Amino acid sequence: MPADVFTAPLKKPGHLGDDWLEPSQAQYDSDQDAIWNDLFERQMGVLPGRAATAFMQGTEKLDLGRGGVPEFKRLSEELDALTGWSVVPVPMLIPDHVFFWHLANRRFPAGNFIRTRETFDYIQEPDVFHDVFGHVPMLTDPTYADYMQEYGKAGWKAMKYNRLKALGALYWYTVEFGLIEEQTGDIRAYGAGILSGPTEAVFAVEAESPNRIMLNVDRVMRTDYVISDLQPTYFVIESFEDLYRQTVERDFDKLYRNLPPAFTYANSAVIDVDYVVNRGTQEYLLRGGRGSGAKPA
Repeated sequence: MPADVFTAPLKKPGHLGDDWLEPSQAQYDSDQDAIWNDLFERQMGVLPGRAATAFMQGTEKLDLGRGGVPEFKRLSEELDALTGWSVVPVPMLIPDHVFFWHLANRRFPAGNFIRTRETFDYIQEPDVFHDVFGHVPMLTDPTYADYMQEYGKAGWKAMKYNRLKALGALYWYTVEFGLIEEQTGDIRAYGAGILSGPTEAVFAVEAESPNRIMLNVDRVMRTDYVISDLQPTYFVIESFEDLYRQTVERDFDKLYRNLPPAFTYANSAVIDVDYVVNRGTQEYLLRGGRGSGAKPA
């Protein structure tokens, strides 16, 4: 990155190069493979009828339930044959500009570790289950795979304009917590943050609390989001072609010049330009969310 562009001051482990890639994938023992298997079984019991068709087909194409943590080399060969992507191991969250560079070159960085039994239900930093199970099946869809590459290409532009928070909101509300209306009234999840957790997989598509609003890129990039709790609002796309068109064909230079440095809208807001699919009660949020023990409703 140019010297005048801010990058997060993350300390790179000494054994890594500038690409932040691990020399090889971790070797997982039988207990860790069992954690993957149990997580996989739990999610596959929840997701049918709630996950996007493209995701469910992707898990089958890559045979993610073959047992144990998937081997990245084999997974990458299969994914490359479908859409030209690969999966590469990283030790931790990596700097934004490095992450963008990998995406722009059709490489998905995946955590080189798996959660423990003690962190089975929630882990703060994404592990191999979140990254591979949650994200990688969607990369078997050609249009979505192209969207991810274009997102990576867009990253450095956002950094140049110091609008990384805005681009991060777009990632959050699409790649991590996006919904798709596959048929009228049939809303399903394609975001990895939803698909890799059982509670949000139900909450996002069925609960009365959250808003569900059709995606508007300009609006989304002005909207705050929740990192460690269920989302008060989800944004819905008509198709992956619609998602690609709304983003890749948007003049982001002009958008960034007009965006304020901070978010404009609260994460629970419904505004006059919104096409609202479901205006939520916000009961879960108003009761205090996860910290209060409120029931997702």
